[in-house]
Amino acid sequence: MKNYFYELKEGLIISLRALRANKIRAALTTLGIFIGVTSVVLMSTAIKGIDGAFQRGISAMGSDNLYIDKWAWFSDDEWWKIRNRKNITMDEYEKFKSMAKTPIAIAPSLWATQNLKYGDQKTSTTIISGSTSDYLATTNFTFAEGRFFNELESKGSRNVVVLGSEVAKNLFPNLTATDKIIKIGNINFKVIGVLNELGSFIMGSFNPDKQVFVPIGTIFKYWLPEDFRSVTIVVRAPSTAMIAETKEEADGIMRKVRGLPYYKENDFSVNQQEGLTEQYNQTVGVIQIAGLFITGLSLFVGAIGIMNIMFVSVKERTKEIGIRKAIGAKRRTIWTQFISEATIICLLGGFIGLIGAIILSMIVNQFLPTSVQFDSVILAIVISLITGLIAGFAPAYTAAKMDPVEALRYE
Repeated sequence: MKNYFYELKEGLIISLRALRANKIRAALTTLGIFIGVTSVVLMSTAIKGIDGAFQRGISAMGSDNLYIDKWAWFSDDEWWKIRNRKNITMDEYEKFKSMAKTPIAIAPSLWATQNLKYGDQKTSTTIISGSTSDYLATTNFTFAEGRFFNELESKGSRNVVVLGSEVAKNLFPNLTATDKIIKIGNINFKVIGVLNELGSFIMGSFNPDKQVFVPIGTIFKYWLPEDFRSVTIVVRAPSTAMIAETKEEADGIMRKVRGLPYYKENDFSVNQQEGLTEQYNQTVGVIQIAGLFITGLSLFVGAIGIMNIMFVSVKERTKEIGIRKAIGAKRRTIWTQFISEATIICLLGGFIGLIGAIILSMIVNQFLPTSVQFDSVILAIVISLITGLIAGFAPAYTAAKMDPVEALRYE
């Protein structure tokens, strides 16, 4: 065992000398591995960052929520059939709320879009989400400033507004927003609160960071007639374990509210966030497959490049191999030398690629969420090591099985 480690040490020393003697060749050889490792680590950090942001957004909305709506989020039914359903009204919401026993919170939700303005700062087509003071209990919102509107403000349809974090940054880049007067459309509203950043990435119209929240009565008063658009009833189950039970009750109560006989199908949908998560997972899965294909192609090209260079190296050092074998070097010693050389090249490329990926992640993080974690470092090392072993095996085997007499005759 002691002799083996000595041979390994000698092989590594000779490999390092060979790399130092051919710096440009070694640098060019690492390029393919650099690109491959950078790609896979960057993809990993981006997906982890996006996944973290998505999960925070789902959690902030309330992972145990149900949404009773005219529209089905994910359905195989014909679009026109769903479109022809009756709108859900505030009267139906009130009836549902009085009959439901299982949920811990119930609130209506309705949206419109308007431009916002404060001084010279503007935002265009911002989602104005209307609800009651009960809406806060259906979420896990936390506040950077101020508070949510209370029951008195809600029932009185007061001109008060709670800003999502991104909206607040756009309107008040260097100021606190609370107690300021902004214009929604052409109407003055007092800012009473700002939400903490939730990072709910790729959530579309569900992203609280890009919304503002007002009493639902102000939506009806200024922008939408009460029967113009369907209300969504947000229902929060006592726990995730009771979602199925809450959904069953909600379905039954809504059928009673609408007077549907047993033989008629629902003219509403009870949606849940599981559908959003499934769609998100499918999207990320496609991105991962595409990323892995590109990464695999880069690593394959890099491995072929290293293999070719190693075969050239074996040819150039044939006489050296013959001399070493003639004075007693074993096959495993020669094999270790060349496999070590290929592995060192790959690990060097992987290390540089890891640094490059971390730097790029910091840049990308300005636009999309990324998350550099310890397993990304392990991933880079493992990929580099495996690529080096695969790329170096054939050249190392060719060098190890050389006949010393033939090798010494090589010119």
